Amino acid sequence: MKVLLLIRHAKSDWANSGLSDFDRPLNERGKKNAPEMAERLLAKKIKIDAFVTSPAKRAAKTAKFFTEAYKINKEEIIFIDDLYMAEPATFYKVISTLKDKYDTVAFFSHNNGITDFTNLLTNVRIDNIPTCGVFAIKVDTDSWADFATAKKEFWFFDYPKSAGND
Repeated sequence: MKVLLLIRHAKSDWANSGLSDFDRPLNERGKKNAPEMAERLLAKKIKIDAFVTSPAKRAAKTAKFFTEAYKINKEEIIFIDDLYMAEPATFYKVISTLKDKYDTVAFFSHNNGITDFTNLLTNVRIDNIPTCGVFAIKVDTDSWADFATAKKEFWFFDYPKSAGND
């Protein structure tokens, strides 16, 4: 059994219109929500074996907040260029290359791709994964290479405002 946590990056800052989309940082709400969502996963006693992220600044910073909460060295974050604005096919491709020693993997990426991908996995449909939302599934496989054809079960969906946070 494997677990996949699909996490949309936290809220980004649009104040500097001169920055490229790739370089947009988190805003204050994003910097608050990312550690809070990581703490929620810790409270569920979810052990994460690998943190995989788009290299875009807002996704990488979100992943960093999660590794800090998990007391994991940020150098262990796996950066995958293809996860920046990835389409569902890219998620499948990247997941199939994960090392089987990882039982639970957290993926940090962007909309619309991350929402589109989640909607292909189970019978649960999400209109839009909010910033720093976590969509979790259990995957009936011992090998990530078999992810595409493995049976997948919705586990939970959580996001910052679901507990009354602003």
